[in-house]
Amino acid sequence: MNLRIKRIIRLNIVLLLSLICYYFINKYTGLYIPCIFRMITGFKCPGCGITHLLFHIIKLDFKDAFYDNPLVFIYLPFIIAYYIYQNYLYIYNKKDNIIKKIPNFIWIILIVITILYGVIRNIIKI
Repeated sequence: MNLRIKRIIRLNIVLLLSLICYYFINKYTGLYIPCIFRMITGFKCPGCGITHLLFHIIKLDFKDAFYDNPLVFIYLPFIIAYYIYQNYLYIYNKKDNIIKKIPNFIWIILIVITILYGVIRNIIKI
């Protein structure tokens, strides 16, 4: 088996096992990684709720996952597709960079949506 494939498999196993361990640590001890932005300001950042979102996805509870953080829930398929694509590029030693292919105005739109979501979720308590 190709060395790069072995590295990707190891990395993905470590990531998956880390998520599972974190899930069980959180479930049985209540310990979790706090949001520094929320601790300082008292407001939810655009990423608040990601931990609960991931835990609900692990349990295949997509409705509650969506309610934990709707924006990240919508972004997640794109993030996963990008991660898989980057693994593919690494395995086959391709020099492609999808980031350079995405026009700047798309990045600006995504950033504006994320900031607006962060503001709106604190105004109407999403």
